[in-house]
Amino acid sequence: MISSQSYLIRAIYDWVLDNEHTPYLMVDTSQTGVDVPKDYIRDEKIILNVNPSAIDGFEISDEHIVFSARFSGKSFSIYIPVPAVKAIYGKETESGMMFNDDGMGVMFSHGSAGDDLPPDREPPTPTKKPTLRVVK
Repeated sequence: MISSQSYLIRAIYDWVLDNEHTPYLMVDTSQTGVDVPKDYIRDEKIILNVNPSAIDGFEISDEHIVFSARFSGKSFSIYIPVPAVKAIYGKETESGMMFNDDGMGVMFSHGSAGDDLPPDREPPTPTKKPTLRVVK
């Protein structure tokens, strides 16, 4: 069976772009096959801006992600096996999805429910506990 990780990466990538945010990938560079500029790796990880305006030739297949990007003015071809992607998220909100070693994704958000409200409005507080009842 094909892993769902590449499908989830595509979905979060589109979701981040649809919200006019900047998609970032966090990549585990210790994984076999990862080809990224070595000077930008920190603690066996690299964070990559994958906004269409920052890269060329972006492709996600079931097995890998490829594109070219500029680092300090020099162009690099990037190759990332899908299992090496540890997170995809929007830079502005840090909301997205993290992946474990099995490729299972977990959504995360660093904002709270009231972050999108105007400054003069507070999030609503529930007035009573919801209940269920049978309707005939």
